[in-house]
Amino acid sequence: MTTTESPVPAATPVRTDGGLRRIDVELGDRGYPVLIGPGARHRLAGVLAGIGARRVAVVSARPAEWLPDTGLDTLVVEAKDGEEGKSLAWVAELCSRFTAFGLGRADAVVSCGGGTTTDAVGLAAALYHRGVPVVHLPTSLLAQVDASVGGKTAVNLPEGKNLVGAYWQPSAVLCDTDYLSTLPPRERVNGYGEIARCHFIGAGDLRHLPLPEQIAASVARKAAVVAADERDAGLRHILNYGHTLGHALERATDFRLRHGEAVGIGTVFAGRLAGALGRIGPERVAEHHEVVAHYGLPTALPPEVGTGALIALMRLDKKAVDGLSFVLDGPRGAELVSDIPESVVARTLDAMPRATAGEA
Repeated sequence: MTTTESPVPAATPVRTDGGLRRIDVELGDRGYPVLIGPGARHRLAGVLAGIGARRVAVVSARPAEWLPDTGLDTLVVEAKDGEEGKSLAWVAELCSRFTAFGLGRADAVVSCGGGTTTDAVGLAAALYHRGVPVVHLPTSLLAQVDASVGGKTAVNLPEGKNLVGAYWQPSAVLCDTDYLSTLPPRERVNGYGEIARCHFIGAGDLRHLPLPEQIAASVARKAAVVAADERDAGLRHILNYGHTLGHALERATDFRLRHGEAVGIGTVFAGRLAGALGRIGPERVAEHHEVVAHYGLPTALPPEVGTGALIALMRLDKKAVDGLSFVLDGPRGAELVSDIPESVVARTLDAMPRATAGEA
């Protein structure tokens, strides 16, 4: 086994900006603010004016009444959140719609929706005219704490999740917490999957903070990692904590398990695997389960998915250069561990509890 060790920087500071929490993603000329709080979406017109855009395409998975004024000539493209929308065909359609509208390289694109909308629209913006400015208005908890920040854009292939993408940093991210009031309970819990994994990558214990502070702390942790490693040269791998099994579970269940739910189970498994490899002790292994369960996320494998199928899917993971690779906790904190023996992974999966039929 080999490990990829990098010093983990301190979280980016959280400041205030007109009553909103503000985290700056420090990437030089590509840096941008993330604004968090009620009414953040109403900063959109000012952001677009700062870009100098003449017109804007807004791709939205939310009702028209939730769209803020852009102050510009605006094309609204209706979208629908869901993994079926993360396809190259949808990206091509968006680019065609941009062309018909006359969107130019100096104009802008806005996403308004959950993580799948953010990912697909971000990729369309990266590809159209070889890159046009994009502003994200994430409307789900999952998108606010993770998908909208960091510049990763991607769509799926039949062979796996997020296999076609590009790095394209937004001009701003406006996390309006008013949007979260529209979420059904399961989707709200789904967002906690990314917050739970932050516990094990240096964000500290966020369990008893108010939700806006949990969002800000999660974004601040990610912003610091992205600023230190924008393109996954090493450190940024820690953001994938719980994701290797999580992505496999999404595909194995045909996305019946939602992303945050699958990452929660993947986080529990990461703790068990780290324990099986002697990287952490029993108390830290148990802490993985306790944290995930605290947020109301599932902690057990679905009953219908076999160990062999999951291992085959995990071999398709983008981090898997030498055998099976996972981001795991250890004496130095979270780091990428490669070439883990399949037998150890299989035994750890076999030892995981299984949900009863009908559970998420």
